Amino acid sequence: MPAEHSLGFTHFLAQADGLGKTLLVVLILMSMASWYFILTKAITGLRQRRASQRFVEKFWDASSLDAVKNEINTHGAHEPFAHLTSHALFAAEHHGKTGGGKIGEGGTLAEFLTRSMRKTIDEETAQLENGLTFLATVGATAPFVGLLGTVWGVYGALVGIGMSGAGTLDRVAGPVGEALIMTGLGLAVALPAVVAYNFFTRANRLTLASLDAFAHDLFAYLTTGSQVKQNSNSLHVLQGAA
Repeated sequence: MPAEHSLGFTHFLAQADGLGKTLLVVLILMSMASWYFILTKAITGLRQRRASQRFVEKFWDASSLDAVKNEINTHGAHEPFAHLTSHALFAAEHHGKTGGGKIGEGGTLAEFLTRSMRKTIDEETAQLENGLTFLATVGATAPFVGLLGTVWGVYGALVGIGMSGAGTLDRVAGPVGEALIMTGLGLAVALPAVVAYNFFTRANRLTLASLDAFAHDLFAYLTTGSQVKQNSNSLHVLQGAA
C-alpha cells in the first residue's frame, strides 16, 4: 500500500531519465512562451482596435487633411489605420511635389498612391501575424512531444518491471499511468495555443478587412477630393472586430 501512495507526478519525475526530464522542460518552455504571446497579443490587439476606432472616427469628423495631419503628429501613428493614413498623405504630397520624376515614383498619382498604400498594408499584415506561426507550431507539436514522453516512460517502466520480475497488474498499471501524464501535459500545452491561434486569426482577418475598406475610402478621398458614401464601412467592420 505505501507504494501505491507514492505514485504520481512527483514519483514519475523522480524516476524519469534525462530524455523524459528534457521533454518535460520543453513542454514547460513551450507553455510559457505561448502564454506570453497570447497575453501580449491580446493586450496589444485590444489597445490597437480601440485606438483605430477612435482614429477612424476623428478622420471622418476632421474638417480638413491638415487637421488629420495634426492629429497624427500629435498622437503618432502607432496603429494600422493611422499608419496607413500617414503614409498615404505623405505619398500624395510627395508625388505632388516631385511629379513622379523617379522610376520608383512613376505613373499617375493614383498608381503611386496604390503602391504606397499596398506596401503599408502588407507591413501591417506581417505585424499582425507576428507570433501566430509559433502558436501554430506549439499547437501542432506539443501533443507529439507529450506522446513521445509517454512512450519513453512506458518503455522505461516496462523494462524496469521486466528486470524486477514482478509483472502483476498493480506493478504495471501504476508506472504506465504515470507515463500518461506526459500526454496530458502535451494536450494542456497545445489546447490554449490552438484556441488562441484561431481567435487571433479571425481578429486579424476582421482588422485587415476593415483596413482594406478604409484604404478604399481614403484612396477615393485623396484622388477625387470628395468623401465617399461608404466611409462608414471600415468603422462598422472595425467595431465588429472589437
